[in-house]
Amino acid sequence: MAMLLAFVTWVAVGYFFAQEPILVRNFVVSLLKIVLPFLVGITLMEKKEHVRWLAWVIVITQGYLALDFNRSYYQGVNRIVLEAYGGFDNNCIAAAMVVGSLLAFFLGLAETRWSLKVIAFAASALMVHTIMFSFSRGGILGLIAGGIAAFILIPKSFKTTAISILAVILALRLAGPEVRQRFMTTFVDPEQRDRSARSRVEQWGACLRSIRENPFLGVGANHWPLRSQQMGLPRMHAHSLWLETAAEMGVPGLLLLSGFYGLTIYRLRKLVKECHNLDLWSQYMARGVIASLVGFAVAVSFISVVWLEIPYYTVLLGAALLRVHTEEWEHRFEPNTINIPEHMTKYASL
Repeated sequence: MAMLLAFVTWVAVGYFFAQEPILVRNFVVSLLKIVLPFLVGITLMEKKEHVRWLAWVIVITQGYLALDFNRSYYQGVNRIVLEAYGGFDNNCIAAAMVVGSLLAFFLGLAETRWSLKVIAFAASALMVHTIMFSFSRGGILGLIAGGIAAFILIPKSFKTTAISILAVILALRLAGPEVRQRFMTTFVDPEQRDRSARSRVEQWGACLRSIRENPFLGVGANHWPLRSQQMGLPRMHAHSLWLETAAEMGVPGLLLLSGFYGLTIYRLRKLVKECHNLDLWSQYMARGVIASLVGFAVAVSFISVVWLEIPYYTVLLGAALLRVHTEEWEHRFEPNTINIPEHMTKYASL
């Protein structure tokens, strides 16, 4: 939480040095619409049930969107590609579905009731298919990275291994020939790249030059499309959240934003490894948050996402897990005690 507040503060400082302060102000106002609910949420969630409700809210809402996108797709209209949805293009929607699909997968593993498992796994499958027909190469790369992280994190047993293998088979089946063909263009020679891939490389190079020129404060939040135009390129985002953040807010801004996600992953990993009395549901969801954030981090290396809420609320889910398990964390190095029934203690004195 401290990293997030520091990031907002750093962005606000850039207001006084930006070429167009109004752009920074609009950025800060929009960012606060995400940050303030985050702060309220972490304050109110005090029980494991609250964390479970949040996990299901994220999965159900993302799953419903995926269901609607799939319905339109099978009716012959790919809404993700043909029109922006809620101001998000196909790449932003794919990044959101990467996070949601991995969370839903782990929620399905965590729940004990079969009805809830079916709902969670079905939502995950719908979101994976949405990523496929979004034709977002960054989204597919994020899904692959998150899937690898998930396989590494999942405790190995026959059941979990079988579920993982089935998930991989299903994902490969959902990726049709057109999806596979477009994804493989990621690795072609520079001369054979399509216009989107070429513009991505050009934007990355421009970002690196801008970072070298303004490493500390950057050009100002929300300024990259303007800066891109001034450098002789189209007025557009940089096709990379991390490079665009560094170019706009400087290296300190990049460190604060990446630290916000990275510190959550680090602390959740320690929670799972060191708290041996952590309940199974919380273990699975902590792993789910880690895998989701890994997938998101890889996806947005090739995508510029602005005002995407789900990664922030996924961190909120992880932070809430850490908060409600503070007692287990504080006593993680204490040996487990055995409670002796009171009626047996009299024999101990003989």
